[in-house]
Amino acid sequence: MSDVPDNAPAHCPGTQSEDAGKASACAGCPNQSVCASAPKGPDPDLQAIAERMASVKNKLLVLSGKGGVGKSTFATQLAFALAAQGKEVGLLDIDICGPSAPKLTGLEGEEVHQSGSGWSPVYVEENLAVMSIGFMLPNPDDAVIWRGPRKNALIKQFLKDVVWGSLDYLVVDAPPGTSDEHISIAQFLKAAAAPVAAGSSGRNIAGGMDAAVIVTTPQEVSIIDVRKEVSFCRKVGLQVLGVVENMSTLQVGLPTLRFLNSSSSSSGGAAADLTAAVQAALHEALVVPGLGGSQQRDAPSAVALQAIVQKIIADVAAANAAAPAST
Repeated sequence: MSDVPDNAPAHCPGTQSEDAGKASACAGCPNQSVCASAPKGPDPDLQAIAERMASVKNKLLVLSGKGGVGKSTFATQLAFALAAQGKEVGLLDIDICGPSAPKLTGLEGEEVHQSGSGWSPVYVEENLAVMSIGFMLPNPDDAVIWRGPRKNALIKQFLKDVVWGSLDYLVVDAPPGTSDEHISIAQFLKAAAAPVAAGSSGRNIAGGMDAAVIVTTPQEVSIIDVRKEVSFCRKVGLQVLGVVENMSTLQVGLPTLRFLNSSSSSSGGAAADLTAAVQAALHEALVVPGLGGSQQRDAPSAVALQAIVQKIIADVAAANAAAPAST
């Protein structure tokens, strides 16, 4: 059976079965939770996704095992850097509960417009389009409290209803971990792809590739979760282009660190909102010369980013050139 994972136990009902993750044979299987929460059966929207994605050549999922490692920042920088190379780029933010793209791209306050052909993304540059639930919230501070099915439905809409046009790259900023959002987008892209020749793993309907880049920090607790991300990618058939180690040279002297409490604010004691005060304190303590704005093109972080972008472009081009053409 083609939808049975390699590491599944005997009598596996298959990942697309209604019994997937629920049958007695699933007990103890490492894929049980993934199979139980994944969409089942044929999906009528897959054809619409396939038609929309047919003009998007390469899809790059930016993943991380933990939050706070700079994944969204890297995804945004990657999108800007690819656009600077003259590529047509889309940035899709599927972090439904914590959208960052509007802030990171300087597009806060912008709105998504709908036409007869679908949703129009917000453009930060002529060749860089952005889509995020952050553009749809009446108040950016409102919490999005959604269960998995509603998140999955919005991700599906992002794939089938957004008028991306012809793109060289679609950079997808996913939330941390390996939950509903990750399963959904991996399965939607895989199921919507046209059949490809044997041996062309990662190829999609547009003749490009679907792949992942994983972001981490040097700590062992973060690297442990990188292994889980790699395992997830293997299970869903997603090629991993590489791992980006962020903040590897960040140094903070202990004397510069300090703590705040409610009495630190002059605006109302324990009831005060300390967000601004905490941000100011962290900025004072943690800003490192050379790691500032995008204008510092010769900074070590900017040089490293350009090297990563060039490697991604080269690896994608080599993989596309080596893979057999679709049949």
